[in-house]
Amino acid sequence: MARENKATDYFKQTIRTYLEQRAETDELFAERYADPKKNIDDCTTYILNQVQASGCHGFADEEIYAMALHYYDEPDIEVGKPVNCRVVVNHTIELTEEEKQQARRDAMKRAESEAYARMTQRKPAAKKQSDADKQMTLLFQ
Repeated sequence: MARENKATDYFKQTIRTYLEQRAETDELFAERYADPKKNIDDCTTYILNQVQASGCHGFADEEIYAMALHYYDEPDIEVGKPVNCRVVVNHTIELTEEEKQQARRDAMKRAESEAYARMTQRKPAAKKQSDADKQMTLLFQ
C-alpha cells in the first residue's frame, strides 16, 4: 500500500479525534463507533467520495463531521473507491503567550534591520543642473 501524504494523514487524524470525542460523550454513537466492520480509512474514503460527488471544493468542519457520523450510522454504506486527491485542512493555530512574545521580538528585529539597511544605503549622487535647467519661468494668470 502506498504511503499517503501528510495532509491526508492529518485529515484522518482530525476526523478520528472528533469521532473519539463524540464517542466519549454519546453512548449510542460509541456503540456504532466500536463496530469492527467500520474503520477510519473507509470513513475518509467515504467522505472524499461524497466531497468529489458534490463538486464543491470547500466545506465547513460540521459538514465533514456529519459525513463521518453518517458513515458510522449506516450499517451497509457504499464507501466508494479510494480517491486520489489533495486534502487541505484549515485550522487556526493558537500561539502561546511565549510564542507570541517571541514572534513580536523577531518582528522588531526584522524591522530594525530593514530600517538600518535603508538608512545606510548609498544615495546616488545628485545630478548637476545646467544653467538652462536653472532658468525660472514666470506664469501670469
